[in-house]
Amino acid sequence: MFLPTTRYDMEKLGWKYLDIILITGDAYIDHPSIGVSLLGHYLVSKGFKVGIIGQPDVRNGKDVTRLGRPRLFFGITGGNVDSMVANYTASMKKRKKDDYTPEKLGNKRPDRAVIVYSNLVRRFFKGVPIVIGGIEASLRRFAHYDWWSDKLRKSILLDAKADLLVYGMGEKAILEIAKCLQKYGDTSKCNDIRGVVWWTSKRVEKAIEIPSYEEILNDKLKYNEAFKKVSFLTDPNRDILIVQKQDNRYVVQNPPQFPLDRNEFDNLYLLPFEREVHPFYLKNGKVKAIETVRFSITTVRGCYGMCAFCALTQHQTTHVISRSKESILEEVKILKKMKNFRGTIFDVGGPTANMYGAQCNIRALKGQCNRFCLFKEPCKNSLVDHSKLLDLLYTIKEVDGVKNVFISSGIRHDLVLEDKKYGEIFIRELPKFTPGQLKLAPEHSHENVLKIMRKPNINKFLEFKRKYESNSKKKYVVAYFIVGHPGESFKENSHLKRFIREKLGYRPQQIQIFTPTPGTLSTAIYFTGVDPYTNEKIFVERKLSKRNQMKKNIIHM
Repeated sequence: MFLPTTRYDMEKLGWKYLDIILITGDAYIDHPSIGVSLLGHYLVSKGFKVGIIGQPDVRNGKDVTRLGRPRLFFGITGGNVDSMVANYTASMKKRKKDDYTPEKLGNKRPDRAVIVYSNLVRRFFKGVPIVIGGIEASLRRFAHYDWWSDKLRKSILLDAKADLLVYGMGEKAILEIAKCLQKYGDTSKCNDIRGVVWWTSKRVEKAIEIPSYEEILNDKLKYNEAFKKVSFLTDPNRDILIVQKQDNRYVVQNPPQFPLDRNEFDNLYLLPFEREVHPFYLKNGKVKAIETVRFSITTVRGCYGMCAFCALTQHQTTHVISRSKESILEEVKILKKMKNFRGTIFDVGGPTANMYGAQCNIRALKGQCNRFCLFKEPCKNSLVDHSKLLDLLYTIKEVDGVKNVFISSGIRHDLVLEDKKYGEIFIRELPKFTPGQLKLAPEHSHENVLKIMRKPNINKFLEFKRKYESNSKKKYVVAYFIVGHPGESFKENSHLKRFIREKLGYRPQQIQIFTPTPGTLSTAIYFTGVDPYTNEKIFVERKLSKRNQMKKNIIHM
């Protein structure tokens, strides 16, 4: 079932009004991998009437008003991808293409979409509560360094003039907000909901206060202090309020929601998604993003890899949850009934596919340790039993009508190597579940850069590569690398170039220039020049011309 995006859709459902309208920077793709669709269907399953408006024209009110005034609130997200990341390359050039837009046009999503859409709603709907969320809002919930303007910005909650901000994975929080507003009609009554950020002009008691916006402006190292506290204290098991003063207001982060339990997680992905782009948006052409996810299955959420440059730690958290085999097989049945299904499931995974079934009693009961789970060596409590994933893959492949089952999501090769019981078996069987070449992300070769990235030693990648390729015919490991990351000068860049030429023997295509996105450890280091955890001064290359040259050095070997 498509959720309504036009009045005609509402009439077909017999809905005279909507409780909630969700606005997104993407075209409306009705698929469980799309956050706004997931939340929309979840709210509908709980009895609320929800509509979705994708990529509204910000020059007028034609799109934003087409579904009328919601009874409860507007929910606003920049889309599945941060709008600034979607709109600009790592060389600060405007992108011409956007996979979440019909015909891949690159001008349908405004810069800082959450702020722009919030202002648009305020223009045409006075007094309607605005709740912002998604990765763009989640990672900007406190004062943050903004690479695109090269300055410190205040919380997006204040810049967007929104009423509430939902951070992290938002199902539980958004449902509680909907119930609260239905009962009271007052956003201030939602200020005790987990997973919510709000603001007040009064000092908050019994809260941990991090360095203020003004303090960070005057002392960059205060940014690192704030980053460390937010990273460590934001855990559902710690039950801590975090406050940051910004001018004469206080931004307050409530403790995060606990992860969904298995039953909730199972049911979420079996809601009645169409798994297609809404026809309203197809009038302007195809949307490429659906092609990569249409026949994919999410099996796991969360990641404790804690790579320094990755936003998942701050958004999905290190708490890993996995679906049951029964739920996944039910989704396989749904895919089989789709008219264009040809027997191939292109991805069975999540942020890190081989964390399926992972458990850590310490994290589950006490919260994330004050250490990195996989760096420098994987913690014994973080190890994975790969027999669970292999059993799942073979069970899916045995389903009548399924010809191929692939893992296209990333895997942690160091976790495979640490699995002394099933790791070798997994490596031997993995080529059967690999579409084409296996893509892995060692990210760099130089020991110091890898240390700053919180990635394993490059020898582990080489060991995995050797074992994988010795067990496969005509299937090889393709490596992804990042250049321009804190810690990399032209000396380390040359080390990477030599490594690729001498150890890999091919001209790489998968080279990215590091983009400092809000909320990550790497961005804190980029902004301050100091590692927050070690207080070590780190070399940072900030000139675009030199960062671009680093990429050219690797590509043009």
